[in-house]
Amino acid sequence: MSKTSTNEASEAEQEENQETESESQAPQQSEFADQNQDENDSGVQELTLELALEKLAVAEEAAQTAKDDLLRVQAEMQNLRRRTEQNIEKAHKYGQEKFSTELLSVMDNLERALTSASQHEDESVKAIYDGVDLTLKSFTDCFNKFSIVALDPMGEPFDPQLHQAMSIQENPEVEPNTVIGVMQKGYTLNGRVLRPAMVMVSKAPKSAADEEDA
Repeated sequence: MSKTSTNEASEAEQEENQETESESQAPQQSEFADQNQDENDSGVQELTLELALEKLAVAEEAAQTAKDDLLRVQAEMQNLRRRTEQNIEKAHKYGQEKFSTELLSVMDNLERALTSASQHEDESVKAIYDGVDLTLKSFTDCFNKFSIVALDPMGEPFDPQLHQAMSIQENPEVEPNTVIGVMQKGYTLNGRVLRPAMVMVSKAPKSAADEEDA
């Protein structure tokens, strides 16, 4: 065999060996590339999941804030509705308070006129008495219709919320702090005092020891 043929065979063998090495290295390179791609994909998924969790947390916080605001607004609306209803109720109950107070002096004058007329025997005065008495009864019925109640606490315990003590007097026949005289009747409107009753209140008599100390 000639030298040229030998060289060609050697070169062909080298090329075949290189191709074999290339073929054996190709799967390894592909495997490394796949592994790197998987790692990259995993990193992207982790980053995406982290961002999603952050957005979810922000959304949940915003939803909770909105819920709290809604509950606060609902509570304020309920309080406003309750106050409005109470104001309307008070307006219905006590809207005529000032007018009712003005009528009390009329009632007082009718009662004085009736008391004065009852002390006369004259027939004309008796006719006036009957007229005043009917007028007074009409006023009383009107007061009752609108929940205006008279306070005539004779013999009752003194109540500073309903009565105004004009004087205090010793009286051994009754318990101390008892109303023993009514100078002017009081009135209430739906339980609220229009005018307190002006009264005289009893107190216990002084003992001999108290008089000696005095």
